[in-house]
Amino acid sequence: MAAKPTAATKPARLSVWRAFSQPAAWTMFLLGFSSGLPFLLVAGTLAYWLKEKGIELKDITMIASAGMTYAFKFVWAPLLDHWKLPGFRRLGQRRGWLLFAQLGVTAGLLAMAVLTPAQLAPFVGATLVVAFFGATQDIAVDAYRIEIAPVEAQGALVATYSLGYRIALIVAGAFALILADHVPWSWVYVAMAIGMSLPIATTLMSREPDVVRARPRGWGEAMREAVVDPFTDFFRRYGWHIAGVTLLFILLFKIPEQATIGGVMSPFYRDMGFSKTEIGTITKIYGIWIGIVGVFIGGAAVARWGAWRTLGVTIVLCGATNLLYLLVIAHPGNLLVLTLVISCENLTLGILGPPTVAFLSSLVNRQHTATQYALLSSMVNLPGKLLGFFAGGIAMSTGYGAYFVITVVAILPATLLFLYLWPYHRGAERAREASEAG
Repeated sequence: MAAKPTAATKPARLSVWRAFSQPAAWTMFLLGFSSGLPFLLVAGTLAYWLKEKGIELKDITMIASAGMTYAFKFVWAPLLDHWKLPGFRRLGQRRGWLLFAQLGVTAGLLAMAVLTPAQLAPFVGATLVVAFFGATQDIAVDAYRIEIAPVEAQGALVATYSLGYRIALIVAGAFALILADHVPWSWVYVAMAIGMSLPIATTLMSREPDVVRARPRGWGEAMREAVVDPFTDFFRRYGWHIAGVTLLFILLFKIPEQATIGGVMSPFYRDMGFSKTEIGTITKIYGIWIGIVGVFIGGAAVARWGAWRTLGVTIVLCGATNLLYLLVIAHPGNLLVLTLVISCENLTLGILGPPTVAFLSSLVNRQHTATQYALLSSMVNLPGKLLGFFAGGIAMSTGYGAYFVITVVAILPATLLFLYLWPYHRGAERAREASEAG
């Protein structure tokens, strides 16, 4: 008869309460606020300021596309892994880059406030500064999160980070617009810059992750360590077969989700007879808070059942939710139906976030945390960028109903790959739990 598991032999698993009450969780809440604040200030919110100053639409869209800088952050991510900033060395690798990026965002926002669109060329330069340092901050925050806590705690860290990030989007979006009705836009951006002070204080008071990195000898070794090794290391650790199948899975598993967050959805809502106010209220305000609830459920699930199992269940749930849009087609203009569909979709999308981030975090080598995570997270979103070019054409050719059915069918390849990879990644997860228990 098998012996009953004891506390010493049970796998280590954070309780939900411990996962969310750990100090790192609330540090990530404030760092999430810091990451979210500059994002809209160089995109959607900025467009309102430019419009009021009489800038032409084609120029507005070009200037407000500064946010595309975030899509290329993997290019300079190796610097954050292998170079300590002069003047910030006492803070350590992660906190040094975090503080540097936060100060850069703050300085850029103040420069935008001083220059204003009246001096368009230098103003655009300041906007690019905010976008660059905002993207750099994202790299540093992701690397800090991965290194500050084990994989099992990542779900809770993602949940609190997402809460802070979404609150920042509300501050930089709705609050900034309301404030701009009462004070000049320059003062709005000054207020946003002041809002960076709390995350800066958080960085100064937080602890540096306990990660020892090998120091390369010579320029040639440094270049190999920063540029080549992050790629070869992944295949060396997992083997070409498992690494290749895992990367294919990463490319495919979020396609159903990305198919309903692109440009095809806005025309769909309008074609279904909903007003812009109804769409904005239900999808952008109500939907955000439902998504936050989902993120906390996902974080709790990762703490309780691990990232890999939670990811598999949520992929299927999230993909199948797209079938609910057939109800919207059957009941055009019905706000109750739209609210039901948005509730289910945003809840499952929120739940999918923590296991996704926790799984990607488990794949990185902490010698190359920033570089490898930036690359893997870019791969997750790459299919969505490509799908955005073709989604409208597919929907026009097949009709909205068939389009949503196709997005659900798209979960099958990822599900099959998940089942194929189950023995390896679930086994790796159990090994980590046993190691931490011991």
